Amino acid sequence: MAESIGERLASRYLLLRPLGSGGMGTVWLARDEMLDREVAVKELRVPDGMGERERAELVIRVMREAEVTARLRHPAVVSVHDVLVEDGRPWIVMERLNGRPLSAEISAHGGLQPGAVAEIGARMVDALSAAHAHGVQHRDVKPGNVFLTVDGRVVLTDFGIARQADTTNLTGDGMLIGSPGFIAPERLEGDPGGPAADLWSLGATLYTALEGVPPYRGSHVQVIQATLTEPVPAPRVGGPLGTLVSWLMARDPADRPDSATAGRLFQEIVRGGNPDIAPVRRKKTNGLWVAVAAGVAAVVAAAVVVVAPWESGGAATPAARRPPAPEFTEKVDLCRVVSAGQVKALLGQDARPKEIEGGCQWTVEGTGLRLEPTTDSDTPNWWDLDPEAARSLYGGIKRRIANMPRDSSLVWYEIGTKRRIPTVTSAIRPLDGVGEEAFAWDVTSSDDRMIAVDVYFRVGDFVGRVEYADLGDRTPDQLRQGAETAARAAADTLWGHA
Repeated sequence: MAESIGERLASRYLLLRPLGSGGMGTVWLARDEMLDREVAVKELRVPDGMGERERAELVIRVMREAEVTARLRHPAVVSVHDVLVEDGRPWIVMERLNGRPLSAEISAHGGLQPGAVAEIGARMVDALSAAHAHGVQHRDVKPGNVFLTVDGRVVLTDFGIARQADTTNLTGDGMLIGSPGFIAPERLEGDPGGPAADLWSLGATLYTALEGVPPYRGSHVQVIQATLTEPVPAPRVGGPLGTLVSWLMARDPADRPDSATAGRLFQEIVRGGNPDIAPVRRKKTNGLWVAVAAGVAAVVAAAVVVVAPWESGGAATPAARRPPAPEFTEKVDLCRVVSAGQVKALLGQDARPKEIEGGCQWTVEGTGLRLEPTTDSDTPNWWDLDPEAARSLYGGIKRRIANMPRDSSLVWYEIGTKRRIPTVTSAIRPLDGVGEEAFAWDVTSSDDRMIAVDVYFRVGDFVGRVEYADLGDRTPDQLRQGAETAARAAADTLWGHA
């Protein structure tokens, strides 16, 4: 490791000294000589014996995860500045954080004050909500990945990287991702889990912050067994904070609060409130949510009237020609919702679809089209959203993007970006005739050349994102028209599932 000190990456990042290492990587303190600032650089080591194809796939996957992390642009999520490949290994350049992880704070002082824990909980729920809205699950929320900075920030680190960096061998046939004691029960049982699993891990993290020790202790095997079989020990801190932490750690994911509820309650506690928290057990049966709270069972059925755009002054298509917007109950192959002919027209040549984390992308050198589904933090599978949740999700995404900083970046290795391209995003604009509702924004490079257009749209209980990028000479009008055409084609095909 010492031989790497003084090495320069991309003729720009000077490695000064290691900050820590473990799993599959080393984190370095480095100096960005171009911008004259300190940064943290994570070196991802490729396992010995990995074939060339597997190595290439690992590098692409890590790069894509870093790209998604960089999109989050959230004060409680560590910022990713750059990502590059040197000597066949991926390196991720992140902001340099001054302070120490929550795990070190607990080791030094034991349990924290309840007010401080509630503040950490509020900020971490906010960070996870932003990540889950982008389809990103952390998978390794724990005190070591919660960083307390000297200027008062609370930052969640190792987004997207944790799924490679910290793995625990559970059986001879598979690998379990995460840290024992902070892995949700459903993941221990072999289920890939969803956003609710991150909330369980957050609950275990906050329990540890309150008590000074994790909820389950012993060897890895003992901790895993206890997580699967023993009830969650109640924190000694009573009141709404202790109740909320225990609720986050409910064994059944459906019994946990969603991120909006948890965030609201944490904020109320931080403000000195004393909310009356009654954990709810929920089970979806025959399309209805059966809620059980405080020993009283109640069945609540909500009739939702969806007004199609042509019935509310939007598109001019007569209502009689189109069925109501669909409600999806199973996965749809998104690689089939845009035809090969439409893809060829957009990219200029034939391109084979490639599935990416539930979505699909089509790429050629210099140009790409991507379609990704979006879901909320309480619903792992997008096809399990209901129309009301989808409308709320779409509205939240629209507000977040409208208010996010305009400076951003773009990296898309499959179309030929060698490194992250600094960009500026435009204000959002509404799109008519794309699904039930849609909006778009432009992405311009630092040399004032438009290189991409993004679209969010909603059809029934589906919320999706289309990204159309070109590194060549397509005009702004061509990019806008192409992105809108792709989004409209996807929305129309999805509507055909009604």
